[in-house]
Amino acid sequence: MRIPPLPTASLDFTGDKAAKRVVGNRPANVTSPITIDAYNPQWPAMYAREEAAIRAALGTRALAVEHVGSTAVPGLAAKDRLDIDLIVADPADEDAYVPPLEAAGYVLRTRDPDWYQHRCLWTHDHGVNLHVFGPDCDEYLRHLILRDRLRTHPEDRDRYAAEKHRLAQEHPMDMALYVRGKMAIIIDILRQCGLR
Repeated sequence: MRIPPLPTASLDFTGDKAAKRVVGNRPANVTSPITIDAYNPQWPAMYAREEAAIRAALGTRALAVEHVGSTAVPGLAAKDRLDIDLIVADPADEDAYVPPLEAAGYVLRTRDPDWYQHRCLWTHDHGVNLHVFGPDCDEYLRHLILRDRLRTHPEDRDRYAAEKHRLAQEHPMDMALYVRGKMAIIIDILRQCGLR
């Protein structure tokens, strides 16, 4: 796998920018406090079910499906919501993958054409964020590198967990500040992985 560059900035979840990325009638920000739960040993099995459904819906159009984010790291506290990265040939070609995913129980909720053509679909209960990127996307590669580092370095996993708890307490109703606050520790960990 190639080593991508460090991120230059996190995705902007504030104000008008947050509203412009919304698809459908979902709120632009959280409607209940951000909570960080203890690691749930059921998360890998939940991911396996979702992966099977995604692959069944898309067949070869799913170039890669990966469990990413905190729920993909054994022992790491997380928001009780799976993050899954889906790689397709062209995320902007929504007709190629959104209808079959909708038939499988997903709903398109986010469109970020200026950020890697990212799309995000949710399950109806919002138990899953399905992030859609194109091949060789820097953000997708960073997700894998961070996940793998946290899986193999308990000291980084525990530092990251502590920071997430702190930020959730400090900004319980503001996803933008929560996400932005995590960037410093994420960049520090990615630097340890060789990103520049």
